[in-house]
Amino acid sequence: MTGPELEVSRWRSVWRQLPLLLALVVLWVFLWDHVDVLTITTGVLLAILVTRFLYLPPILLSGRFNPWRGLLLGLRMMFDVVVASLQVAVLAVNPRWKPLNSIIAVQLLTRSDLVTTLTAEAISVVPGTVVVDIDRERGLLYLHALGTRTAADIERTRRNVLGTEERIVLAIGTREQAASVQAARRARRTERGSRSGEGASRAPETPKEEPR
Repeated sequence: MTGPELEVSRWRSVWRQLPLLLALVVLWVFLWDHVDVLTITTGVLLAILVTRFLYLPPILLSGRFNPWRGLLLGLRMMFDVVVASLQVAVLAVNPRWKPLNSIIAVQLLTRSDLVTTLTAEAISVVPGTVVVDIDRERGLLYLHALGTRTAADIERTRRNVLGTEERIVLAIGTREQAASVQAARRARRTERGSRSGEGASRAPETPKEEPR
């Protein structure tokens, strides 16, 4: 890579991390509850220190935001939180309910640290599910899910996690990531449709009663 190309790549990296730097500075100002030159200066220095010198993977923003997809993501999050809260409340007061929970491994579609973090946070916000571990190298989320009594419950939980990841990617991910998750979504729908068709074709016929 030549000198000018390296310089452009470096400035592009700084530009993509600029929203993260600003967010860290704002958080620092909120913690001090005081706005002056010293607070802002120390916030900028600490933000640069955190993003550049600590042993952390680089967080590069895509530089893309889809307002419509972001609105759908927020509305779906609120819907999931309300529904899950009601479900957990009903289970908590039901004397017949016996807890049967699971630790579920979910293979994510992307390897982006930002998408993985946001997906884990979104899943943990919804009552009844909490992420207990992340395998960053393989893109695996391990979550504790409430009320998973059957294999269908476990599969539904996996679909919910992948759906959350898809909505996050479509809202803030790169164009390549968005195209990848859309292709994966179409593939899953095709697979479910073929399974439903096979199940219908293999349905046993009702035996006819022999005349006596």
